[in-house]
Amino acid sequence: MKKEFWLERWQRAEIGFHQDEVNPHLPRYWPELKQQSCRVFVPLCGKSLDMLWLRDQGNTVLGVELSEIAVSDFFQQQGISPAREVAGKFHCFEADGIRLLCGDFFDLGKAEMAQVKAVYDRASLVALPPEMRQRYARHLAGILPPATQILLVTFDYPQEEMEGPPFAVSAEEVRALYGRYAEIRLLKQEDVLEQNPRFKQRGMTRMDESIFLLTLR
Repeated sequence: MKKEFWLERWQRAEIGFHQDEVNPHLPRYWPELKQQSCRVFVPLCGKSLDMLWLRDQGNTVLGVELSEIAVSDFFQQQGISPAREVAGKFHCFEADGIRLLCGDFFDLGKAEMAQVKAVYDRASLVALPPEMRQRYARHLAGILPPATQILLVTFDYPQEEMEGPPFAVSAEEVRALYGRYAEIRLLKQEDVLEQNPRFKQRGMTRMDESIFLLTLR
């Protein structure tokens, strides 16, 4: 999957993955993390309102997003005028405890992640096709400080029933991707197909949503 795919989705406002409210799993399961009031990294953040919730809990938020449209929309829709600067390969937008890096996730290094203690991944891993997920997990684990905790949300369904994204990511794949880097705990798993009629209308027969807590070694 090329960068142009996501850039075009934002240009055409085809952003069905965006939620107009805070994801209910975030306030419910965030207290499971030992790290509170810290710097939280949100990969492929889009213009997620979850970042505002995280900031309002006393955290500072660091996000990375490929589309400048998404970053600009986030601040504009909150009535915020961010400070802007260029830092390496990224255009940075920052205001009110939220710093968004506009650029490629794979250009991030340990320097940008040095102060990060927690990660919130609701729509990042599942946005990637199979051939990119191993690279993503390896890169993320490689740039984060030891003991960083990751709250991860995934979907699993018969992949042949729908062309992603979001892609199907099973619990077994999560363990295969991150098992060498982290301790993995499954917090919850349930079939949410009835709560997602747009997927049911596409002929899906099952859609399991899973929430994991990963703690890097």
